[in-house]
Amino acid sequence: MMTTPLRLGISRCLLGEEVRFDGGHKRDVFLTDVLGRYVEWVPVCPEVEAGLGTPREAMRLIGNPEQPRLVAIKSGRDHTLALETMAGKRLGDLEELDLSGFVFKKDSPSCGVERVRTYNEHGMPGRKGVGLFARAFLDRFPLIPVEEEGRLCDPLLRENFIERVFCYRRWQDLIQRGVTRQALVRFHTIQKYLLLAHSVPHYRQLGRLVAQVNEYRPKDLAIRYGELFMQALAAKATVRKHVNVLQHILGHFKERLDAQEKAELLGVIADYHQGLTPLIVPLTLIKHYVQLFDVEYIRDQVYLNPHPKELMLRNHV
Repeated sequence: MMTTPLRLGISRCLLGEEVRFDGGHKRDVFLTDVLGRYVEWVPVCPEVEAGLGTPREAMRLIGNPEQPRLVAIKSGRDHTLALETMAGKRLGDLEELDLSGFVFKKDSPSCGVERVRTYNEHGMPGRKGVGLFARAFLDRFPLIPVEEEGRLCDPLLRENFIERVFCYRRWQDLIQRGVTRQALVRFHTIQKYLLLAHSVPHYRQLGRLVAQVNEYRPKDLAIRYGELFMQALAAKATVRKHVNVLQHILGHFKERLDAQEKAELLGVIADYHQGLTPLIVPLTLIKHYVQLFDVEYIRDQVYLNPHPKELMLRNHV
């Protein structure tokens, strides 16, 4: 249960706004028409907000990929300072808005998150750059989930990003209510199987941290837990990891199943493992038995419902 709006930053062109250098847009239907029903978008166009206008001369990154310059291709005008000034002010505004994530435009010299073309002194491109505004955002908000719209075409990456967004919002809600040792233990308890589906090492590390809650001040505990929590979720869930979780959950009620019911459930888990059915199939059957047998510990697990089912993120094979 979340208590505040799910607010995400987004490159304005992805919403269909004609702010690109050529006066066009890159509207993304999934973001506007599907995910947009569940989030409040906060649009940002660094280049327009830096005063460069639309349309404008195309630009590219030049120099050291770690500290590149943003330069107009034809005129050679250097717009680095304008972008850096804009970023400093805009990031302060975004901090006040309490974002839960950000979707950036891929390959953009201002917004690209990875593999942005950066040209050396000989005019040769490399693929090691990060857009100026995106880099500033990542430095300022290292825990906030970010993704490029191009990568969201991959069902696994899409699910991972949206899952992280919802989880980050839940974590921020806990922080804003005030973290107590008891509240953190409760939060961790209902996240256990979700964490196990992403990273066993982080699952164990967080378990040890929670077991030692009385040895930390609540503030220090929250900082450490939040870092490890988001690191864990950044690790991609896999079929093998999901099967492990499904089998763990099954262990909570398998003795209450008759032979036919147990065989059916093990069969759909095996079908999922072999790529014959999507994750939603064994999950639906498991949720049925969790409700039927009133298995409270499992019923409360975020793993069963980490995001709205209408997004159909677990329906792919």
